[in-house]
Amino acid sequence: MTWNKNSAAAGVASDADHARLRELGYKQELRRHLSALSNFSISFTILSVLTGVTTLYNTGLAFGGPATMTLGWFVAGAFTMAIGLSMAEICSAFPTSGGLYYWSARLSGERWAPFASWITGWFNIVGQWAGTASVNFSLAQLIQVIVLLSSGGNNGGGYFASKYVVFAFHAGILLSHAIINSLPVAWLSFFGQFATAWNMLGVFVLMIAVPVVATERASARFVFTHFNTENHAGIHSKLYIFVLGLLMSQYTLTGYDASAHMTEETKDAGRSGPIGIISAIGISLIVGWGYILGITFAVAGKQDVAYLLSTDNDAGGYAIAEVFYLAFKGRYGNGAGGIICLGIVAVAVYFCGLSSVTSNSRMIYAFSRDGAMPLSSVWHKVNEQQVPINAVWLSAFISVCMALPSLGSLVAFQAMASVATTAVCIAYALPILLRVTLARGRFVPGPFSLGRRRGVLVGWAAVAWVAAVTVLFSLPVSYPVTRDTLNYTPVAVGGLLALVLSSWLVSARRWFRGPVTNLGGQPSPLLLG
Repeated sequence: MTWNKNSAAAGVASDADHARLRELGYKQELRRHLSALSNFSISFTILSVLTGVTTLYNTGLAFGGPATMTLGWFVAGAFTMAIGLSMAEICSAFPTSGGLYYWSARLSGERWAPFASWITGWFNIVGQWAGTASVNFSLAQLIQVIVLLSSGGNNGGGYFASKYVVFAFHAGILLSHAIINSLPVAWLSFFGQFATAWNMLGVFVLMIAVPVVATERASARFVFTHFNTENHAGIHSKLYIFVLGLLMSQYTLTGYDASAHMTEETKDAGRSGPIGIISAIGISLIVGWGYILGITFAVAGKQDVAYLLSTDNDAGGYAIAEVFYLAFKGRYGNGAGGIICLGIVAVAVYFCGLSSVTSNSRMIYAFSRDGAMPLSSVWHKVNEQQVPINAVWLSAFISVCMALPSLGSLVAFQAMASVATTAVCIAYALPILLRVTLARGRFVPGPFSLGRRRGVLVGWAAVAWVAAVTVLFSLPVSYPVTRDTLNYTPVAVGGLLALVLSSWLVSARRWFRGPVTNLGGQPSPLLLG
């Protein structure tokens, strides 16, 4: 990979950024206030290993256990880095808030640009909505567990909040996120950097404190080689179970497209955007593995796995919460320290949700700027602080609504939330696929380049991985398949695809022309470039 030396120098980056944005078809409407560090901070906060690993630790522990988590992390991580490198190269060439859907339009050529950007944009935006809903609902559930343990635990008469109270937590969290995201972007920069520091320090505190406090610790052999196959009726293939367990890692390692969506607010965007994407993935891989190791060393052994997954334990089956609680209770006679550790995680999840709303609102802003959404003129509006205020509140509102199915069934909500990982990964892969096929001979890299041959090889690896996990994460998770055990991922993603395609065929193909310049209201002449 190389950094092309003939790009604008850092000292004149602001003028160069404005000029490059105009070349891409847009005038500067958002305040370009973010540094490379701030851009990275937003993506790193959305990746938030404390959020992803904590939320789906139950999945990793049940599907393969320690071996799947400690070794599978790098399987998913290596391919995620391939995706990130490919996206970083494209982001460097086209640094706009539209990100993925704009890239698809530019890379597909005149004939396919509208259709490619329509498909990519809607998969990206719905995946972001689902991701924001998933993160914040997970925080609401974590608060439920914290309250439960603080009031005596599942076996001590503790208060277990009803599904209506959990939904109220979810709505309240998103309300606060919308309010904070309505502030000037300088505040978001501050919160992003604070959240990065919190995530970093939180990971190191937990990965060291929990196993040190635990009176019993697992052996290295257990942590790296024990493969759990005892919690899945009807599934006997270790490879199958291993693949299902990778969902924890892949769910965690998403959201780095935020660096692309924030490029119109970032200085020296052609460099800072790619740096944000690559560094967020790389640093998350390192600290995430440390967190997984630290927590898993506090899981005493094979029998402990079954207990951690049991709904009869003090945390009601929330595995990491039970690990924290038991570690401190075993050492000090009470689990107060474990509850404090859960509080550290909860703050990290809160900031993850906050940054998710930020990224999502910029995607809404860009997509509506090009007329792709109903009431586009409303969602494209920016206030006097140059914040897309209506897009912020739309993002929060839809994410609240996406949790409504949880009032009827958690299975129904999980069907909606499953879109988060798969739909976003598909949106990542589409412009990369176009980069290595239709645009292979005419792609002109920006300041960050993988090189002609290496870029194609890395791109194909990224596309192949997304295709594989899309199929693998759609497989049944239990046999025989029943209404309660059905994996709703293919239903949700297939439904989304059907809606997007039907809306294109029935209506959008007649009026949507892909990215439209706001310099004069005409389709960008550079759309084909």
